[in-house]
Amino acid sequence: MTALAHDREALLAQGAPTLLRQMIRVRRFEEKCVELYSATKIRGFLHLCIGEEAVAVGVISSLGPGDAVVSTYREHGHALARGVPMNAVMAEMFGKATGCSHGRGGSMHLFDADLRFYGGNAIVGGGMPPSVGMALADRMNDRDDVTACIFGEGAMAEGEFHESANLAALWHLPVLFVCENNRYAMGTALAREHAETDLTVRAASYGMVAWAVDGMDVLAVREAAERAIALVRGGGGPCFLELRTYRFRAHSMYDPDRYRDKAEIERWRQSDPIPRLTGELLAQGVVSEDDVATWEGEIAQEIEAAIASAEAAPVEPVSDLMRFVTSEGRTP
Repeated sequence: MTALAHDREALLAQGAPTLLRQMIRVRRFEEKCVELYSATKIRGFLHLCIGEEAVAVGVISSLGPGDAVVSTYREHGHALARGVPMNAVMAEMFGKATGCSHGRGGSMHLFDADLRFYGGNAIVGGGMPPSVGMALADRMNDRDDVTACIFGEGAMAEGEFHESANLAALWHLPVLFVCENNRYAMGTALAREHAETDLTVRAASYGMVAWAVDGMDVLAVREAAERAIALVRGGGGPCFLELRTYRFRAHSMYDPDRYRDKAEIERWRQSDPIPRLTGELLAQGVVSEDDVATWEGEIAQEIEAAIASAEAAPVEPVSDLMRFVTSEGRTP
């Protein structure tokens, strides 16, 4: 038996049920958000990670409490996996003052400094330079924390990736670059956007360790993330993970999704990370159908309570709209 197979058996017996519950929680939250958006209770942009839950749960569950996370506008799953309370996330979706960003950010700008969860960033690739800065600050202050910078493959066509990867490698900074490769960026197929479609090759050209992982398998993601984080935390410099995943829904709720074959989507659904792990755990007798049903009921109650809390929460008063815009004691 290989070490990886042994580790998988251990994870199935111990950590996997928690990972499964977390993925179900993210999926059900986002499915409810679709309903709320259609009912115009959530407004603005809405980018869903349905199908990509293994990335959020596998990577973020591997981080320590002092580590930082910098994410993208497709970050609901990342925020929930990091421990941002669902009430605070839902209130932010509703634009209410009790939201994690005081209702100012909405879906694309979830933020919780206490958890070192720094967005939510609406700019493609915009989180990369701050990630390098955070890692530099940790290094300069002799902290052994890691900064996980999560981004889509579309961001690797931006200058920020090359500048950030180069500086992180040049200065040997503790950054874990996590490429959530769902193959279509905003709506352009990978091969139409990148001359080199093996993104690990591009990352490795900057002198960092880089490898690709099945992003539809949460146990594979977790194992790879743990290895990469240990390498980075141990002083090995930045590391790059390409997590090959797939979003089952369109880029955003505004997207008609006409750029890919529906049959392709259905083929990828056969690798859905939730039923994939559920089937494995049921087959091994680690969980039962009753266990899964109990989780579903608990999660449904949590979501309904979060909605009720968000609906009852106040909006920020007009008198406070200039708060956080200018420095304290100064007027615009």
